[in-house]
Amino acid sequence: MKQEVELKLELLPEAAEAFEKSSFLRFEPNSACLKAVYFDTPGKQLRALGYTLRVRRSGDEHIQTVKAGGEGVGLFSRAEWEMPVPHDKPVIDTRTPVSAVLGDAAEELAPAFHVDVERRTWLVVEEHAAIEVALDIGLIRAGERQSPICEIELESKAGEPAALFSLARRIDVLVPVRLGVAAKSERGYRLLEAAVASFKAEPVTLKKDSSAFEAFQTIVRACVRHYRLNEELLLDHYHPMALHQARVAARRLRSALTVFKPMLAEVDVARFQIELRWLAKLLGEARDLDVLIERVGPGELNDSIGVARGEVHARVIETLQSSRARLPMIDIIEWVTIDAARVSVERTQLGCEPAAQFAAGCLGHLHRQVIKHGRHLEKLDDQQRHEIRKKAKKLRYASEYFAGLFGSAKKGRRRNDRYIAALEVLQDRLGELNDAVGMPDLLARYSLPGDAGVIKGGSSKKKMIAAAADAHNKLEKVRRFWR
Repeated sequence: MKQEVELKLELLPEAAEAFEKSSFLRFEPNSACLKAVYFDTPGKQLRALGYTLRVRRSGDEHIQTVKAGGEGVGLFSRAEWEMPVPHDKPVIDTRTPVSAVLGDAAEELAPAFHVDVERRTWLVVEEHAAIEVALDIGLIRAGERQSPICEIELESKAGEPAALFSLARRIDVLVPVRLGVAAKSERGYRLLEAAVASFKAEPVTLKKDSSAFEAFQTIVRACVRHYRLNEELLLDHYHPMALHQARVAARRLRSALTVFKPMLAEVDVARFQIELRWLAKLLGEARDLDVLIERVGPGELNDSIGVARGEVHARVIETLQSSRARLPMIDIIEWVTIDAARVSVERTQLGCEPAAQFAAGCLGHLHRQVIKHGRHLEKLDDQQRHEIRKKAKKLRYASEYFAGLFGSAKKGRRRNDRYIAALEVLQDRLGELNDAVGMPDLLARYSLPGDAGVIKGGSSKKKMIAAAADAHNKLEKVRRFWR
């Protein structure tokens, strides 16, 4: 078994051509036509257990590879078992963990999907680092469905991971690249399922014995993955839900930086908060109009919103192509992997605190804020209710981050779910109220005709406040899952 460490970058086909022709790579590449078959059981048991199995053919040679460790986020670090096999069918024996994890089900292994690429590789050696640069262009095929591949993989052969990020930035100067968060295997499995319009945040898996800083690293990587998956959908074909989830991911990431701020260098937190705030605002402008047009019936206002929305959508897509939008995700992954641990002794001690202990203190503090400041919602002004909404959102994100640290038994999970469900209702009620309050300003911002009274299906402000107050009262009575 060996450990594979690589940084994955995605780029457009025309950029790949420019990359090959650049003077950056000083010698001719090694070229190969790689044809791989990925195997799994009909019920995808191997994937569920966190493994992938493929047999790749290059010329007359067949290489079987088993990888473990689930999906990566930008920087992939996975256990790998590789060996030659006589043909394009896998050999299942004790040299890999497949037979042990599948048992009798190993007999059901069959081709799941195919990956065919033209690979060009260069070895870049500089100072204390040696990095293999692989440019892959090709297709993933599953039945009648297919998905193109155009990516660069930077695999560390010697040296520290920092060299991978340094090289990635140098490549971006030549051609625009984005952080890759999906392995070829993941993309292949997607073709076996129904197409999606967006990706919701995946459950964050935190180890019970992890430190607070390790929990921070896991949470940030999950947020970056959530964002990049939806950004890819958005760049391929605009869909309101993909934009919404990309915005949610950016806000979840901002919230994580705030929650863990005491153990981080303030200058780093401030730097990333500025960029993430800018990104969330960009996406938020489009989201406001997406929501508005859904609530407006046919007529002049609907048509006018459609024109404004089209202009904003175009601006969002154009801006996402900029280096300011592309590079922060690479920067953030490098930071949490390498630089974030280099903090003061005091903060390092806080980072070594057990994650569950840190989480309980954080959740308790946020809960008390929401309960204390949210009482008597009907007596608060619009801005004060908006502040409660933001606090509730931060509490919900933190609850979702940390829920896995508490209540592993079925009863405990139900308690987690009840609390988060009650919090979600409060957040939704306050969100509806905030949308209604902001409607006149939104219409005025785009010089749209009409007023908030033309919006269909809305309740009165008084009823919205009452509904939010009721949700707040119910949250106060729900048992906290971290206690």
